[in-house]
Amino acid sequence: MTAPTAPRATDTGAGVPPRRGPVDLPGPEGDNSIAREPLWYAYGVGDDAPEAPPWTWVPQPPPDTHVPPPPPRGGGPRRALPLGTHDRLAALPYPAPPPGGARGRGAAEPVGDRLGRALVTAFGPQRREPENPYNDHRPYASPRCLFPVHAFVDGGAGMPWRLLEPDRHALTGAPAAPAGNVVLTGRYTSVPPAYQWFRGSLIAIELGFVLRALSLGLELFEVPARLRLPGPDAHALLPALGLDDAWAWSLPFVVELDDGGGTPAREADSVPAPPAHLARTDPALAELIRVNREQTYGGAPAPLTTAVPAGLGPSATVPDWAELLWRRHSGRMPRALHGMSGRRRSVPAEALDSAARWLSVPPPGAELAAAFQALTVTAVVQGVEGHADGVHRLRDGATRLLRADPTAPERLEEQYGYGVSPVNGCGIRDAPLTVFLSVRTRELFERLGTAGWGAVQHAAGWAAHGLCLSAAASGLFARPVRAFKEIPTQRVLGLDPDEMIVLSVVVGVPQDTGGALLDLRL
Repeated sequence: MTAPTAPRATDTGAGVPPRRGPVDLPGPEGDNSIAREPLWYAYGVGDDAPEAPPWTWVPQPPPDTHVPPPPPRGGGPRRALPLGTHDRLAALPYPAPPPGGARGRGAAEPVGDRLGRALVTAFGPQRREPENPYNDHRPYASPRCLFPVHAFVDGGAGMPWRLLEPDRHALTGAPAAPAGNVVLTGRYTSVPPAYQWFRGSLIAIELGFVLRALSLGLELFEVPARLRLPGPDAHALLPALGLDDAWAWSLPFVVELDDGGGTPAREADSVPAPPAHLARTDPALAELIRVNREQTYGGAPAPLTTAVPAGLGPSATVPDWAELLWRRHSGRMPRALHGMSGRRRSVPAEALDSAARWLSVPPPGAELAAAFQALTVTAVVQGVEGHADGVHRLRDGATRLLRADPTAPERLEEQYGYGVSPVNGCGIRDAPLTVFLSVRTRELFERLGTAGWGAVQHAAGWAAHGLCLSAAASGLFARPVRAFKEIPTQRVLGLDPDEMIVLSVVVGVPQDTGGALLDLRL
C-alpha cells in the first residue's frame, strides 16, 4: 500500500503554511494527504476553518530511512500452526466451497486447529519476490509490507496470551490450550514518523484489511465468531498482551469464538500511558494516540456474517481459494524498482461487476456498517467491456455512469504523488479501474460521534481488501494508495469540497517482470 511522502525542508514552501483559499475545505490546495488528515478530523468535529498543527511543517527524515522496532516475540513455549492449510484451500473451489466447506474434509479437526488454519489463511506469508524492495507478501496489502497489525490468541483462563508469529508459523506464549479469542491491534511506531498523524489512519485502515482477511479464513474453515469493538475500557487490555510498549498500540478489536472455546478478554490492572517526553519528541504520535483512545463504541459483540459477496460467477483465472490468495498483489516492478507497472488492455465486464459486488459487503457490527454506508464509492473506468470510459458511481453491487470522460485516467496520474521516474513506475493512466472511497466527515461525526473517524477508516480497509480479492480473481493487480493530491482529484471525480478521500485503489493489468516468486505457503 502506497502513502504520500511528508512535507520536507526541501519541498517548495516547507516551513511556511500555504495561503488558504475561501473555498478550500478543510485546508489549502497543494497540501498532501498527510497534512490534510488532522484538518479533516478537526473539520468533522465542527471547526469550519481548521489550521494545520505546527508539527505539520517540521522536517521529517524520508520514510526509507526508518528502522521499525523489532517485531514482538512471544515468550514461552511455541506451538506450530497446522500444516497443510494451503492444500485445504486448494480443495475449496472459488467462489463457492462445497457443502461443509473446509470442515467437510476435516470434520474431526478440533476448533483450535480450524482456528489455526483460519489464522494461516489470513496472515500466513504467501511468497517472497527477490526483486521486490518490500517483502514478504501476505494475503492482504500493507504499507511497505510493514504489517503493523498483530494478532494475539487467548491462552485460556489464567494463561498468557499467545502471539501469532506468521513468519514462524506458530503461536507463542503459552502451553497448548483450547481455542480462544483473537485480539487485533496495530503498533504505531512500526510506521515511519514521516507519515506523522497519518500513521493513525494507516493502522486503522489495515485493521479493516485484517478484519476481512480473518473473517474470510474463519468463514472458509467454519469457525463461528463475534466481533467486539473497543469499549471505553479497551485500552486496559493492551498491557495484558505482554507488550513492553503497550502505549504505542491501537485500541484492540476482539474476535470471540461462538462455541464457548473463548474466555472473556482479561484486562490489566493499569492503563498504558505514553512516555512524558512523547509530546515533545513526536507530538504527532502523541496526538494520534490521544485521538485513538477516543475511538470507542458501545454496541454489543456482533456476529461475523460473511466476507464474500453472494452471486459471484466463476473466475477464468482462479479455480480455488488458495490460488486467489496467491495471486493477490499490488503491481510489480522489475529490478528492485518502486511503484507499479501495468499495460493498457480491455478487460471483460466481469472485472467491474465483480468489484462492485465485493465493494457492497458491509463489515460486521452496527457502527462499522453505518460508517461503511456513509462511504461514497467513485471509480474512473476505461477499457471495460460494456461500460463507458469515465467516472462511475458504485453502490449496492451496481454501477452507474456519472460522466463520460476518456481523459480522466491521464488527469488522475498527473495528480499522483509518485509519477514515472528512473526509479519508479506508475500505471494509473493505463489502469482499467481506479476506485476512490470518500466520506463527508461532518455528516459522519454527526451520526457516529468522533468514533466515526476510526470506523470509516476500518470500513474503507474492509472494502478495499474485498476489491483486492476481486482484482485477483479477474487476473488484475490492486494497489491501495493515498498519494493523490486531494483537491485536484476531487475535481476529476466530481466530488464536493467537503468530501474527504479516505482511500483509493488502483486496479491494473499486470506486467510480467520475469521475476522469481518464492512460494512460502504451508
